[in-house]
This record gives sequence, C-alpha cells and structure tokens, in this order.
Amino acid sequence: MKSILLTSAALIALAAPAFAQSQLTYPHLDDENVVVSATRLPTPIANVASSVTVITAADIEARQDRSLPDVLREVPGLSIVQAGGAGGQTSVFIRGSNSNHTKVLVDGIDVGDPSTPTGAADISKFLAGDIARVEVLRGPQGALYGSDAIGGVINITTQSGSGPMTFRGSVEGGSFETSNQFGTLSGQEGAFHYRATVQYFHSGGTPVTPLNLLPAGVLRNDDQYDNVTASTKLGYDITGNFDIGLTSRYYNSIGRITDDSFNPVTFASAPSARQTRIANLQYETRGTAHLVLWDGCFDQTLGFAYGSNIIATQNPNNGNGRTKGDRVKLDWQGNVKLAEGETLVLGAESARDGLHRGLSFGFPTTLAQGITTNAGYAEMLTDLPIGFHNSFSVRDDDNTRFGNRVTWRMAPSWVIESTGTTLRASAGSGFKAPALQQLFGTFGGNANLKPESSTGYEAGIDQKILGNDLVGGVTWFHNDIRNLITSGPAPTFLNINIGRARTQGVETFLTWKALETLTFRADYTYTDSLDATTRAALLRRPRNKASLGVDWQAMDGLQLNATLLYLGQQIDGNRDFSIPRMKQSDYVTLDLAASYRLTDMWSLFGRIENATDTNYQSPEGFLRPGIGAYGGIKVNL
Repeated sequence: MKSILLTSAALIALAAPAFAQSQLTYPHLDDENVVVSATRLPTPIANVASSVTVITAADIEARQDRSLPDVLREVPGLSIVQAGGAGGQTSVFIRGSNSNHTKVLVDGIDVGDPSTPTGAADISKFLAGDIARVEVLRGPQGALYGSDAIGGVINITTQSGSGPMTFRGSVEGGSFETSNQFGTLSGQEGAFHYRATVQYFHSGGTPVTPLNLLPAGVLRNDDQYDNVTASTKLGYDITGNFDIGLTSRYYNSIGRITDDSFNPVTFASAPSARQTRIANLQYETRGTAHLVLWDGCFDQTLGFAYGSNIIATQNPNNGNGRTKGDRVKLDWQGNVKLAEGETLVLGAESARDGLHRGLSFGFPTTLAQGITTNAGYAEMLTDLPIGFHNSFSVRDDDNTRFGNRVTWRMAPSWVIESTGTTLRASAGSGFKAPALQQLFGTFGGNANLKPESSTGYEAGIDQKILGNDLVGGVTWFHNDIRNLITSGPAPTFLNINIGRARTQGVETFLTWKALETLTFRADYTYTDSLDATTRAALLRRPRNKASLGVDWQAMDGLQLNATLLYLGQQIDGNRDFSIPRMKQSDYVTLDLAASYRLTDMWSLFGRIENATDTNYQSPEGFLRPGIGAYGGIKVNL
C-alpha cells in the first residue's frame, strides 16, 4: 500500500469525470504526488491536512485483491466486517463511527443504497479488477460531501483508456471452488478514449457456519456466490477546453447463504437447514461535461447520475422479499482562480432518493417513498510561499423531510521543507440523514426522525528521515456523535433519536524503502469507541489494529508481496444476539502473493490467503475462510 503516488497528469486523466479537473492551484503538479478527495481538486498529498490513504492499481495487482473489501482490509483507522466469504454482506467502520457513516463514491457516483435499512453502501459486490485508485479520507467530511460522511469518504476511481488499443485478461482458479475471469479493452482514437471491462467471480463452497451452532441432525451448507460485473468509461475531447465523459457500471450477483430459522416454541434462532437465495441487480451511470474558460481561470464540470439497486430474497423460513432503491443526482462544480495561491471552489447538487418495496416477508406491499436534497457548498483554498496551506469549506443541505443542515470544515497544514516535517490539524462537522426505511419502514418507521450529527477534530505530524526513504507519522483524532438513531422499546420498537457516542484514538505509520526494490510499511491504530450514555464499548470496533506490508521486486519479472494483519479483541453479540455483548478474540492473518512475467505478453501469478490458517469469526457466528491457494495466468496484448 502506498500513500504517495501518480503524477498529476495521470491523476487528472483518471479522475475525470469523478471530479472537476483543475491545475489552477498547483500548476507544477507534474512532479508532485497528489490526492483529490480531500479538497475536490488535485492537491499535493504533503499539503493535505486530513488523514488520507491512497491505494493504487499497482498495489491491488501486487496483493492480488479481488474485491473492494480485500482492498480496504489493511487501511488504518478502518474496520471491515464481512459476514462469511466472498459476497457476504460487508460493513465499514471508520474511526469507530457506524457502518452507515461512510460516503462511498465511484467515479463521482454516490453508491449508498436507499433501499437498505440504514441506507449504507454494501461494498461486497464491488470487484476490484478495473480500479485505478482508492482514496480513504478519514474524519467528518460533511462540508464537501453532505450526508453520510460522518466517519469519512471512500472515493474510488476506475481506469480510463489512452494510447493504442490494448487488451488485458486473466483467468484464475483455486480453493473453495473459486473461478475468476477478467478482460478489459482500452485505448484512444483521436479525441475519443475508451475502456470496457467484464469481470466474473465464482465461489462454490465456502464453509461459513460454525458447526457448533447447527441443530442436531442439520448438515452445514457451504455458501455459494456468483458475480458478473461490466463497466465502461468513455470520453471525447470536443475542443481543447471542452470535453464530455460517461461512466457506467452493471452488477449482477447471486448468493446462496445460510440464514437463521426461528423456533416459536423455544424462542431461539439457529442456522437453517435450507439456504436463502439473494439476488442483486445494480446499475449506476454518470455523464459529465467539462469546460475551461478565461485561460484556465475558471474550470467547471456539470454531471448527471442515476443509480438503481434491486434486491430479491428467497428465504424458505421467513418468506420472500423484494426492494428497489434508486437515486437521481445533478451536480455542478466550478473552480475559480482568484489570485496566486487563492482558489475558490463552488458547488451545487440536487438529488432524489427513492424506495420501492414490492414484497416483504412474503406479503405484498405498496410502500414507495422518496426524499429530495438540494445543496450548495463553497471552499477557499489558500497556499502561502512559506509552506502554509489551508482549506476552509461550508455547505448547506436542504432536505424535504428535516429542513436545513449546515456543515463546515477547517484544515490547515504547514510543510517545513528544511526539516522534512509536516504539521497538520483539522476540525469539521458531519451528519447522516435518516434512511428511507428508518423513516417509513414497516417495523419501527418514524417520519419525525432527525439527522445524526457529529463534530470531529484531528492533529498530526509527518516526518521524513533519511531523505524520502524513511517516513513516519502520527495522528490523534476525536469525534462526538449525537442523535444516533436506535430502536425504541417494545411493543412498537419505533426508531428514535437518543444515542450518543464518543470515538477517539491514534493512527501511526512508518514506511521504509530499504532498497530500490524493497519497501516496508507498518500501520497501527488505537480506537476507543464508547456509547457516551452507558460508557460501554461499541460493537465490532477493535481497539487495536496493526498491519505490516512488504513489497519486493526480487528479480526482473518476479514480484513478491506479503501482508500481515492483526485485529485486537472487540465486543460483539452472538449470531442471533441472544447474548447481546460478548468478547471476541483477537487474531492474526498472513497473505502472500507472487507474480512472474514470462514475456511482455504473458505472466503467471499465485497467492495464499490466510496462510496461517487462522480460525476466526467476523462477525461472531460467521466463519471467515481458512487457508486458500489460488493461481492463474495473465495476458497483455
């Protein structure tokens, strides 16, 4: 994993059409490493006050990650909980916040699902083959991103096409009846550039249910999962200062999982003897028009996005269900160069979320609800020759259900070139609008809910030692979260705003380039997450997380990678939450990967996941896969 990468020219090509493209603030970016999500402009990562981790396509290829949960697993300050094997429902906890407190963007498209109980994005269906880079921005980011960004933002940019027509493909197989195929065609013809990708993933036998939880005489059914993903990214440069773009993504996945059955006599739940089938059909697209005026002093992008997700469940114990959520969004961003070192970013958005439920627990329902949010934001970026950089932003969201919500963020940094030191600090606010099911759901729906809100702070220092070969850093963070939505008392279980939480901790990192071909990176995160009312630790937030990654170009054509991950003890409930709080043991996993280039056209690759064959559950009651070996071949034409 690398936190510094990519020249600005490459980044701007990759970022379109996710964000407005601009070199207004930093015309010298060709020699700088940059990040986009922190300010919505390409900005040198050394000048960014917010904590951000960047993962590139090269990192993903070296580790041979196959899904977005795999890509994010070692990110500091972030906890991944995936129920079972590939395709299992996945939750993301950033800095101890809730799993629905993370904004997830793909090429500028908000992929949060309006049809789910909390509106959270389920990243388990996202295959990693066409990812160009992932930025994980931590801390409240409501001032630039609106609702959901209490814990932070995960911004994903997919690959674009350029140069002569190129085809890349791969085939692999391995443990748990895994089969994975990938193919992408990309290139450029004059002013038209293109990329089209198809990915298929199959896992046919993943043991997920602990044997000790099965009722007598019930055999374990291993989980099965199939995913077909097709994506495309197109662009056309109409003139030297005007271009248009289109990005689209289609997912079709089917999972066969072991759900729970309820015994009305004993009032207990247990893993069912019959499997549940869950089918997801998801589509998202965004078109953009990008125009630069006045010799580059005014840079603007207009975007229009649509996303839809249909989830159909066939449950032999609890009946069938079908929900559909969709989002339509219009957005505009303009960047104005006011003076040397002063840039004003302006933006406006209008989004409509819809929920359509056709079947619930086997009973027809006509539930159909929607929410419209209009928003405007402004950000002032200041850069002084002494190495001082600052970003101040403010945003107003006007929601048809709860009215206005104003958020803000201040993020100064000071780069001291003479000592290789960077001092960083930031403070800001965020909020999470109630999900449609929380407002109008059959069970517990309360149309009077208020948004959840947060205020957060962080301060840190990065230090270069031995030039750029040894770099370390430490960041302290603190967040206060209010009006958390929880289920009220029986018999109505009406959703209410009463919860409060406090999260704080420390993130540290150390990177060492021992040789030109050998790099080490170590990360450690301490997170203390408490219910501010009861002072009890929040569920599924480990206090301690550490990782060590090694990347070694052992010889020409041979690349080796190893990742060691430690997750400390945490509190969880058992599978049916009849025991609402229990201590979950810590664990260590080791992943190994290797690739060898046979020729310029052909390469071999292989990996061992969970090489230590660690037996652990995440969440409690759901086994994670044991040791697995995989291998395949790649072609580049």
